[in-house]
Amino acid sequence: MAREERLRLGLAALQLALAPTQIAQLLAYLDLIQKWNRVYNLTAVRDPAEMLTHHVLDSLAVVNPLRRQLAGQAVDFLDVGSGAGLPGVAVAICCPEIRVDCMDAVAKKAAFVQQVAAELGLANLKGLHGRVENSKQRYAVVACRAFAWLAEFAALTDAALSEEGVWLAMKGKTPAAEMAVLPPKVEVFHVEQLDVPELNAERCIVWMRRRTP
Repeated sequence: MAREERLRLGLAALQLALAPTQIAQLLAYLDLIQKWNRVYNLTAVRDPAEMLTHHVLDSLAVVNPLRRQLAGQAVDFLDVGSGAGLPGVAVAICCPEIRVDCMDAVAKKAAFVQQVAAELGLANLKGLHGRVENSKQRYAVVACRAFAWLAEFAALTDAALSEEGVWLAMKGKTPAAEMAVLPPKVEVFHVEQLDVPELNAERCIVWMRRRTP
């Protein structure tokens, strides 16, 4: 099955209605990952077919849950340890009203996201090189995908989260052990199961926020 057809079927399964330009941007993004990966080792996934499933569709699975959480608000979104821009680039493409920063401690990965933003014309996307604990900006949503244990994620990004902000942690199976050792000031308010098309593996979002005193 052709890549575009697989993408369209995946979008239908996720109940994501995108414009033709957005679909073209997602396909161009895949091409850029493949191109840069030959030199910069952005991701361990090398097979183009797997990139569509494990990276793009996996990232797209968070879009509707994010929209429901934000209820139409235009906010600042930080993707920490973003690597090749996952899930930040997918969010930027699907949600032009959300301002997305993808931060990584590896300069070449932040440069890649900047290149994606330029080539795809994504004015709401930016690649940032740095460590999140040194961030001066505050965000309504701080997200990660395979970045760290929940307690470490919350600790490292606390200064970057706005007062009423939420953490979005992409995980595989529900991380009960990680949730059990969260500090008292952090609470999980929802664990949202995801069904990623073509991916025969468990996925979920752990939504967290600061506990109200």
